This record gives sequence, C-alpha cells and structure tokens, in this order.
Amino acid sequence: MAKIAVEPECSRREALVAAVRAGGGQLVDPDVAEGLIWAEPARADLLPPMLDANPNIQWVQLPYAGIEPFLDMLRARPSLNWTCGKGVYAAPVAEHALMLALAGFRGLGTFARAKKWLTPEGQNLLDAKVTILGGGGITEELLPLLSPFRCDVTVVRNQVLPMEGANQVVGSHHLHDVLPNTDLLVLALALTPETLGIIAENELSLLPKNAWVINVARGRHIVTSDLVDALQSGSIGGAALDVTDPEPLPDGHALWSFDNCIITPHIGNTPEMGLPLLAERVTANVRRYVAGLPLLGPVDVALGY
Repeated sequence: MAKIAVEPECSRREALVAAVRAGGGQLVDPDVAEGLIWAEPARADLLPPMLDANPNIQWVQLPYAGIEPFLDMLRARPSLNWTCGKGVYAAPVAEHALMLALAGFRGLGTFARAKKWLTPEGQNLLDAKVTILGGGGITEELLPLLSPFRCDVTVVRNQVLPMEGANQVVGSHHLHDVLPNTDLLVLALALTPETLGIIAENELSLLPKNAWVINVARGRHIVTSDLVDALQSGSIGGAALDVTDPEPLPDGHALWSFDNCIITPHIGNTPEMGLPLLAERVTANVRRYVAGLPLLGPVDVALGY
C-alpha cells in the first residue's frame, strides 16, 4: 500500500484525503510519505520547505493544470515525479468557451447592457471558421462540442498530430497563415515563455473585422493594451475573456467599458466544479502508483506544462 500525505490543511483536504483512500493509498504524515498530494494551489510557497524537510517523497501531485507558481521548484527538483491537473478541468472549461463564443457571436455583451430595444446584430457559429490555439485537453473536449455547428476547425499546436473533430492541425509557425481566415479564435494553450503575448498587435491585425477572440487559457497570452486598441477601433468583432492580464481586472479598466467585450471572473472551472474532478484524478493516480503504472498528467519540466 502506497503511503501518501495530503498537505497543507485547507478546505480541499478532506475530499482529497477521501480520494487517496479510495485509490488504495494509506494516509500518512509527510515524514514517511512516498507521495504528496498538494491541496492548496494558492500556497505554492509552502511546498519547497515541505520537500526539503521530507526527502522520502518521490511523487508530487499538483492541483491545477497551470503550474506557473510551481515551475521554479520543479526545475530545482527534476528527479521527483511531478504530476498536475492537466486535463482534469478540460470539460467545464470547454463548455465555458462554447458559451462565450455563442454569447459573443450573438451580441450578448451589447444586449445585456442595453436599456432600450436595439437594432439587430450578431453572426452564426454555424459553419464558422474556428482556430484553436493549443492541442491539449480543453481542445479535445471543445472539438465535439463544436461538431453540431459544422465549424471548419483548425488547431494550431506544437506537435502536428491528427485530432478527431479538427479539419486540420498545423504547427505553431503557421499561426499567421490561418488568422486571416478565422471567425473565432480560441486560446486554450499552456502559458510558457514561447506563448507569452502570443496574441498582440500584429496577430490582432491579421484577424477579419468580424472575428471574436475567446481566452480560457491565461491572461498573459494576450497583450492587453493591444486588445484594448483593437476593440476600441473596431478592427475585430470582439473578445470574451475568462482570464485577463492583470487579474483580477481592476475596476475602471478600459476592457469593462466595451460592449464588444465579455468578461467572466476566471470561472471556466470553479472550486465547486473542480474539486470532484480533482478528487477523481487523485484516486486514479494513487491506484496507478500502487500498481506501478504510469501516472496521469505528467509534467514536462523542460516545456513547463
């Protein structure tokens, strides 16, 4: 039976303790643990001293798919087996991306703010040309959701591999080639030094005037000042953002003022939605650890996700 610790004490801990036991693990203190389930994403600062004090730990399960707060400590400890929430939250985030796309295309930002009957606006998602940046779990979940709308979908990713539901998959170096033929641009990729600011003035200028940008990944994928300029000038149709840079978006920021900008406060996956999904992943990985099988959601320390 694998000896697993769940730390630190927080609101998530009880559910994750139950998940460890459901997976056949023995709950122990960190000083005798083989594996560590890190329960509190907001306290990444507590993890390095925990690992330094407990060199017996061989495997660390992180709670989120995004590992930016943990990246330096991963690189400092490459011999550990690191896993994260990669793919865990993909289904609710994909659902949120679809909602934002429909809301943007149908003018919900305008109509929800209106105080009088307005003239019609909007466009169809049906038969739209969709470009998705990233080929991970969110994209895998989003592709079947788009299928009933008969979209022509291009996935832009580092590894050019076929994806069910995508009309074509192209390498990242083809991004500028596909943007001019894009009605809907969805950002669903990991934040790395290479993807920081991947959508800036040049990329926005390549999009058609009707195009909407949906970001359910990380705020820093988009250069915010360039997006403000594009929305203000009307050079794109609009943007629907579940993540922003800065985040939280300050009161009075220009993005709040645009009818063609829809903002949700990073709720593509809420704690209430996500905890049962994370618990399922912990149970599955504890079972795999006990059985000596490869773990789900391995982190590529070199790539940063």
